Amino acid sequence: MRLIVFFDLPMTEYKDLVEYRNFRRFLIKNGFVMMQQSVYSKLVTTGSSSALMKKQIEKNLPKTGVVQLLQVTEKQYASIEYLVGKSKSKVINSDKRVVEL
Repeated sequence: MRLIVFFDLPMTEYKDLVEYRNFRRFLIKNGFVMMQQSVYSKLVTTGSSSALMKKQIEKNLPKTGVVQLLQVTEKQYASIEYLVGKSKSKVINSDKRVVEL
Protein backbone atom coordinates (compact mmCIF):
# COMPACT_ATOMS: atom_id res chain seq x y z
CA MET A 1 0.00 0.00 0.00
CA ARG A 2 1.01 3.61 -0.47
CA LEU A 3 0.20 6.46 1.84
CA ILE A 4 0.01 9.74 -0.06
CA VAL A 5 0.09 13.10 1.76
CA PHE A 6 -1.19 16.25 0.08
CA PHE A 7 -0.70 19.55 1.85
CA ASP A 8 -1.34 23.23 1.25
CA LEU A 9 0.25 25.34 3.94
CA PRO A 10 0.30 29.14 4.18
CA MET A 11 3.68 30.80 3.77
CA THR A 12 2.92 34.45 4.44
CA GLU A 13 4.75 34.92 7.73
CA TYR A 14 8.08 33.66 9.01
CA LYS A 15 6.44 31.29 11.52
CA ASP A 16 4.44 29.77 8.63
CA LEU A 17 7.68 29.09 6.75
CA VAL A 18 9.17 27.43 9.83
CA GLU A 19 6.12 25.18 10.23
CA TYR A 20 6.23 24.29 6.52
CA ARG A 21 9.92 23.36 6.70
CA ASN A 22 9.43 21.34 9.88
CA PHE A 23 6.50 19.38 8.43
CA ARG A 24 8.36 18.70 5.20
CA ARG A 25 11.46 17.55 7.12
CA PHE A 26 9.25 15.28 9.26
CA LEU A 27 7.87 13.62 6.12
CA ILE A 28 11.32 13.11 4.57
CA LYS A 29 12.78 11.81 7.85
CA ASN A 30 9.98 9.23 8.03
CA GLY A 31 10.57 7.84 4.55
CA PHE A 32 8.22 9.89 2.40
CA VAL A 33 9.36 10.69 -1.14
CA MET A 34 8.27 13.79 -3.02
CA MET A 35 6.05 13.00 -6.02
CA GLN A 36 5.60 16.68 -6.83
CA GLN A 37 5.60 19.86 -4.81
CA SER A 38 3.42 19.41 -1.68
CA VAL A 39 2.63 15.77 -2.56
CA TYR A 40 4.63 13.04 -0.81
CA SER A 41 4.19 9.25 -0.78
CA LYS A 42 5.45 6.38 1.30
CA LEU A 43 5.29 2.62 0.91
CA VAL A 44 3.61 0.98 3.91
CA THR A 45 3.49 -2.78 4.25
CA THR A 46 0.51 -3.34 6.54
CA GLY A 47 -2.65 -1.61 7.69
CA SER A 48 -1.24 -1.28 11.19
CA SER A 49 1.91 0.47 9.97
CA SER A 50 -0.30 2.80 7.94
CA ALA A 51 -2.42 3.58 11.01
CA LEU A 52 0.72 4.24 13.05
CA MET A 53 2.08 6.61 10.41
CA LYS A 54 -1.27 8.44 10.25
CA LYS A 55 -1.10 9.00 14.02
CA GLN A 56 2.46 10.32 13.75
CA ILE A 57 1.39 12.72 11.00
CA GLU A 58 -1.50 13.93 13.17
CA LYS A 59 0.94 14.64 16.01
CA ASN A 60 3.16 16.70 13.69
CA LEU A 61 0.49 18.70 11.86
CA PRO A 62 1.12 22.40 11.35
CA LYS A 63 -1.25 24.75 13.16
CA THR A 64 -2.71 26.16 9.93
CA GLY A 65 -3.26 24.89 6.41
CA VAL A 66 -4.72 21.74 4.89
CA VAL A 67 -3.18 18.26 5.06
CA GLN A 68 -4.91 15.34 3.32
CA LEU A 69 -4.05 11.63 3.41
CA LEU A 70 -4.89 9.03 0.78
CA GLN A 71 -4.16 5.32 1.04
CA VAL A 72 -4.00 3.32 -2.19
CA THR A 73 -2.89 -0.19 -3.10
CA GLU A 74 0.33 -0.80 -5.00
CA LYS A 75 -1.67 -1.89 -8.04
CA GLN A 76 -3.60 1.39 -8.01
CA TYR A 77 -0.38 3.36 -7.51
CA ALA A 78 1.31 1.52 -10.37
CA SER A 79 -1.49 2.59 -12.72
CA ILE A 80 -0.57 6.29 -12.46
CA GLU A 81 -0.49 7.79 -15.94
CA TYR A 82 2.03 10.54 -16.69
CA LEU A 83 0.38 12.87 -19.16
CA VAL A 84 3.14 15.48 -19.36
CA GLY A 85 6.80 14.86 -18.76
CA LYS A 86 8.54 11.64 -17.85
CA SER A 87 8.43 9.53 -14.72
CA LYS A 88 11.52 9.52 -12.53
CA SER A 89 13.66 6.42 -12.83
CA LYS A 90 14.34 6.35 -9.06
CA VAL A 91 10.67 5.75 -8.27
CA ILE A 92 9.63 2.11 -7.97
CA ASN A 93 6.37 2.07 -9.87
CA SER A 94 5.23 -1.55 -9.89
CA ASP A 95 3.15 -3.93 -7.84
CA LYS A 96 6.05 -6.40 -7.39
CA ARG A 97 7.57 -6.59 -3.92
CA VAL A 98 11.30 -6.29 -3.49
CA VAL A 99 12.90 -8.05 -0.54
CA GLU A 100 16.57 -7.50 0.22
CA LEU A 101 18.30 -9.62 2.82
